[in-house]
Amino acid sequence: MKPSSIQKLDPNFRTTDSQTGLDWYDAQILGVRGQGWSETQRSYARLPAKAESLVREPVWQLAQHSAGLYVGFVTSSKTIDVRWQLWSEDLSMPHMPATGVSGLDLYIKDPNRSGGSCYHWLGSCHPQSFPNNQAQLVGQLNGQANELRIYFPLYNGIEKIEIGVETDTIVETPPVDVNPPIVIYGTSIVQGGCASRPGMSYPAIMGRFLDRTVINLGFSGNGQAEEEMADLLSELNPSVYVLDYCPNLDKERICHRTEPFVNILRNVHPDIPIVLVENITYQNQSYVSSINRTNIEKNLELRAAYNRMRAAGIKHLLYIRGDQLVGSDGEATVDGIHPTDLGFIRMAESITPILSSLL
Repeated sequence: MKPSSIQKLDPNFRTTDSQTGLDWYDAQILGVRGQGWSETQRSYARLPAKAESLVREPVWQLAQHSAGLYVGFVTSSKTIDVRWQLWSEDLSMPHMPATGVSGLDLYIKDPNRSGGSCYHWLGSCHPQSFPNNQAQLVGQLNGQANELRIYFPLYNGIEKIEIGVETDTIVETPPVDVNPPIVIYGTSIVQGGCASRPGMSYPAIMGRFLDRTVINLGFSGNGQAEEEMADLLSELNPSVYVLDYCPNLDKERICHRTEPFVNILRNVHPDIPIVLVENITYQNQSYVSSINRTNIEKNLELRAAYNRMRAAGIKHLLYIRGDQLVGSDGEATVDGIHPTDLGFIRMAESITPILSSLL
């Protein structure tokens, strides 16, 4: 079915601003992608409302961050503006800029591009104040009907976001991705710390490489493989589960929690692939013996759990080693742990071929 323009479906969805001369569209009308549940307390939260009574408070707070969410649309406007209202006044962090924490990131889909992705970056913006902000993401586009997407903040929440386009230009919803999404559960690294901008988290990069919707369920410091989270994840119907939680667990909890977590998913979804990801190599661990020992021990426990499950007959279970995910040159993190854009590109390039073979 060919998509219809929003204006034709309901002209009331358009708000014209006499000061800017632009037509403004609420992102909710255009359609938000990357959300696992629709029954949320806030429009751009990542867990359902019922999860508030099921998960720990830090997890619930982090679920209000909009990591992995984006709005897609088709427009012939030469100018793309945006105005957004933030949830938290913490706009940046010492090791992560406001563009990544609280900013927005614009991409264009270009089927003629060669290489790993048919998407190309167009523009970014960061907040100047709390809570309300407005910015131009790009100007002087070609005026053709371009398919665009705007990634939302990684470490802040969105209360409202509107897209501004030139008056009387085409605005349509893009074709719906009918393929099951990829679900990635884990830590701050999954959530996107410390990407320079929202489109550079490794789940977002892989989504563009594969042209698939990715549901980002990274919870900074709190990806701890609790059974309550496994129950929630089991409600989704993805093409594959990626479990990348080792950085937030010690070796004992990796040993005790991995098999129950996987078994919950497997009991509900007997045939969906589950991918276990080792702890990345921390960039100084070759020279700091305590860090090296801890990381090796954690990965050995994950491997042992994987081997036990395979021996028990659990099928469609895969394993990704962590020693080459961010490279061995020591140049891919901001603090030895959290990847920079370079580190996230390397992670995406390492994991994407494995996921591609499963889709």
